[in-house]
Amino acid sequence: MSVFDRLAGQEDVVTQLRAAARAARAMIVAADGTSTTGGTVAPAQQSESTSVGAPTSTLTSAGKTGKASAEMTHAWLFTGPPGSGRSVAARCFAAALQCDNADEPGCGTCDSCRAVMEDRHPDVTVVRPEGLTISVKEIRGIVTRASTFPATGHWQIVIIEDADRLTEQAGNALLKAVEEPPSHTVFILCAPSDDPQDIMLTLRSRTRHVYIRMPSTDAIAELLEREGASPEQARWAAAVSGAHIGRARALLRSEEARNRRHRILELGQATMRPGHGYDLAVRMVQDARAAAVAANKDISEQETEELRTALGAGGTGKSAAGALRGSAGALKDLADAQKRRETRMMRDSIDLSLTDLATFYRDALMQATGASVEVVHVDAQRATAAMARAFSPEALLRCIDVVMATRAEISQNVKPEVAVGGMVARISLALVAR
Repeated sequence: MSVFDRLAGQEDVVTQLRAAARAARAMIVAADGTSTTGGTVAPAQQSESTSVGAPTSTLTSAGKTGKASAEMTHAWLFTGPPGSGRSVAARCFAAALQCDNADEPGCGTCDSCRAVMEDRHPDVTVVRPEGLTISVKEIRGIVTRASTFPATGHWQIVIIEDADRLTEQAGNALLKAVEEPPSHTVFILCAPSDDPQDIMLTLRSRTRHVYIRMPSTDAIAELLEREGASPEQARWAAAVSGAHIGRARALLRSEEARNRRHRILELGQATMRPGHGYDLAVRMVQDARAAAVAANKDISEQETEELRTALGAGGTGKSAAGALRGSAGALKDLADAQKRRETRMMRDSIDLSLTDLATFYRDALMQATGASVEVVHVDAQRATAAMARAFSPEALLRCIDVVMATRAEISQNVKPEVAVGGMVARISLALVAR
């Protein structure tokens, strides 16, 4: 099974990325003077000159004027709506570039492919925002690592998720590396957007843009079936997730995720009664906070233990004790970063819940206007039909606008409890306005 089988409805993207991976392999062969007859190109085939800084493969010299360079480049920008599979596509591409199988890059069965997909390949670095932004300090560290020669793979690959969260300084630090890239390094930036304008112009202009479109419900259902879901479960999850692949998987695997969604749909109906609606809105925030704390806890504990060990915890002697006493600053910095990550996870969870609420009103609006489009919440059609009968299309449209405005407020650091409380009040007013 190829790594690209993990993508849903992206046939044109797969074709482009496979061609780029083959072109990259051709560059490796051209630079090494090796043959792919045996089916693999192993790191052991590298010449001794690589030990003093001469790269095995290069994007700046090998095949520079040929077809290979037209298909492969050192910097990529993957954009697409949230849930479309940008990050998965980036990881699949990284696996194809590191793949040991020269005949089918991204075979999915070799050690390199499995290591990349399991997030344990030493030459693939994935940058995920720990807080609301990606700092210049973090990017400088990544750029330094990217300049090193691959340890076991063909390329040193850096994947930056949510690259739209780069601060201006971080973007400029990354720009310098992208402008003067090491010959063996590939940068893959991902941004949850329909428009690459979210990435700074100078950085965007030096990347090759790949758009990951939102897959169809049928394509997601087929993917979920390949992953073991029954046809009925797959169709339900694909529909109610709003074609968000990660959300569809979560709804299949987690009863708590299904319960939280049910409470959001109940909130959509309860907004006609502000008191009850406010209670459910606050519960939504509490659910998101609890989920973020639980998801962050194990990661944070492991990070803290690893840092304490690196700083000398468990050692003996005066030097070990002194090192640990002087580590308070580093431990505090880590705790602050973990807190920022928890806040980001909570807000991302709330945003998904608010998207569910917006699509609940959207379904009601489509039914009120008689539009011939599929509803998202296929298991709540009676409730949305009742809303469609009770309220005008204009009122339902105002509800959607209120929910979307609330999402924007939370993204701008408005306290979630305040934002959702105001949302319930405004929706109630929107439903009674004529």
